[in-house]
Amino acid sequence: MPERLGREVIAMRVAKELPNDSYVNLGIGIPTLVSQFLPEGRTVVYHSESGVLGYGPLAIEGEEHIDMINAGGQFLVPVPGMAFFSSSDAFAMIRGGHIDIAVLGAFQVSEKGDLANWMLPSRGIGNIGGAMDLAVGAKRIIVAIEHIDPQGNPKIVSQCSYPLTGKQCVDLIITDAAVIEVTTNGLLLKEAAPGWTPSDVQAITEPQMDIASDFREMTL
Repeated sequence: MPERLGREVIAMRVAKELPNDSYVNLGIGIPTLVSQFLPEGRTVVYHSESGVLGYGPLAIEGEEHIDMINAGGQFLVPVPGMAFFSSSDAFAMIRGGHIDIAVLGAFQVSEKGDLANWMLPSRGIGNIGGAMDLAVGAKRIIVAIEHIDPQGNPKIVSQCSYPLTGKQCVDLIITDAAVIEVTTNGLLLKEAAPGWTPSDVQAITEPQMDIASDFREMTL
């Protein structure tokens, strides 16, 4: 099997999907890295359920501020115009439909765009946090994940076996092997990592995918 991309590279590819002046929520895991790789000249207003709007990239060592963190507990760089408010106000922004894009991690995504990202049944514990609100309230959902789990099982499945966060809410899946769009007709393979063929991607994807007419190698 060809080499899979690193987590930072997945985040770089996700960053290309963020339109200028959009309001974006970054979930825990790979999504939190996205703020590091916004293309030059593009402005995005990042939102966090912790009560922050308009933050910058992750802070470097030695410049951390204990009260300035993202959803993953990582320290943020302050930027002009940054706003702070209660968590209830942050959730009101989500539930009011004011978030353009949410970038989330996942344990499983189904071919219909169902999302399962809050509990691993094998552990028997989980915390749904703001993911359920984002799955319903954000205008567009991008999932950023590694294509298979540590046991080698596909994360992109025909039907989720884990507890759902939201139904038919995912629009785009970006992994360490591919970029896949969720359509009304199923999954559409749009890009593959360098060295990967559509057959390689299909081999680690449970549901059958269609191949886009403009299928291409993933670029950054």
